[in-house]
Amino acid sequence: MKKLLTFLLLLVPFVANAQLTLEQCQLKAREHYPEVAQYDLIAQSEQYNISNASRSWIPQIVFSGQTTWQSAVASFPDKLKEMLEVQGLNMPGIPQDQYKIALDVNQAIWDGGTSRANRKLARAEAAEQRLSSDVSIYSLEERINSIFFGILLLDENYATAQSRQELLNANYAKLESMHRNGVALQSDLDLIKVEQLTLEQQIAQNRASRANFVTMLEMFIGETFGDRKLVKPQDVIVSALQNNRPEIGLIDAKIAGIDAKQGLLNTSLTPKLYFFAQGYYGNPGLDMFKSMTTREWSWNAILGLRMQWNISAFFTRGTDLKRLENARTALKVQREVFTFNSNLQKSQQNGEIARMRKALEGDDQIVELRTNIRCTAESQRGNGVIDTATLLQRISDEAVARNTRSIHEIELLKTIYELKHTVNQ
Repeated sequence: MKKLLTFLLLLVPFVANAQLTLEQCQLKAREHYPEVAQYDLIAQSEQYNISNASRSWIPQIVFSGQTTWQSAVASFPDKLKEMLEVQGLNMPGIPQDQYKIALDVNQAIWDGGTSRANRKLARAEAAEQRLSSDVSIYSLEERINSIFFGILLLDENYATAQSRQELLNANYAKLESMHRNGVALQSDLDLIKVEQLTLEQQIAQNRASRANFVTMLEMFIGETFGDRKLVKPQDVIVSALQNNRPEIGLIDAKIAGIDAKQGLLNTSLTPKLYFFAQGYYGNPGLDMFKSMTTREWSWNAILGLRMQWNISAFFTRGTDLKRLENARTALKVQREVFTFNSNLQKSQQNGEIARMRKALEGDDQIVELRTNIRCTAESQRGNGVIDTATLLQRISDEAVARNTRSIHEIELLKTIYELKHTVNQ
């Protein structure tokens, strides 16, 4: 007994690997989809933008050098020059060719909240980009659902066709025995043989269609399908009261981005205060009198505070606010339209689900009755009461009933998961 339990436990992973659920397909498709790489790029871009916004507080250091020639410079009056020259003093004045090698430092003391607003805008833009990728990847789920349930429907058709093939084979064997005993005609065997060949063609077409669907699914999930079987999803009740679609989150993120832009716009109205310093080596220096008496280069420094206030921002503020408000209103309307259409789609899907559940109840009764009729027809054909064509019709009627029931079941499950997709549950 212990050996049997151990064997069963070891077998579980292999059994699990031999099956593939809808949720597993969706997850694998998400991981394999190229859009996933966008998330890392968005995160990196967000960090870069936030870092750049924060660096506005780093002192701005500029090294420069210049040489100029001036057509006129400050100089002593001619009479004063003559008086000084009499006393043996040469006062050449400030030279027309001037030189400067400088180092400028600017440090923001108060930027009016600009750096904070830029960081907020960077986060809002990154959130919008992430949600845009979410929408793109979420739309992938609908395509996976369509392929998955397409394969399930083809599998159900194949199972029904095989069941019908088994019935044809069994009846062919009976009629073959009856033919040998002179009770059945060769034409009876030919009728069943035609049905068998036709059914084999349908099965071959079914397998080819399934192979195409499997190839598409493999491309989405990035794995070879192999011999794995798809697990039929459960019939569940979807009772989501809220719409959690990423499209709504994307619209909200865009609105948040507009709010961030408005916050940045507000900072353009506030004055900014900076500390600045300049040190330079050159000629002339800040001591103008000394520079007028000598051509020697000197070290010089300037320290101070600077206030900047862009008054022109007040003239365009009204127009900018109206432009942002129009964009915000348009997004709110877009959100309402999307919510309305989603609720309408949800209502339609709920109605379809209710209709299909009712249809399935009737399908079960029809399949049971068709099976009884077919069993009776097989007995009647054995007793010579009906001909082979009538028997084949009864077998076909049962197959159609079973196939219709399978189609309704898969359509019900597909609609349920379409509803789950609609409300993102």
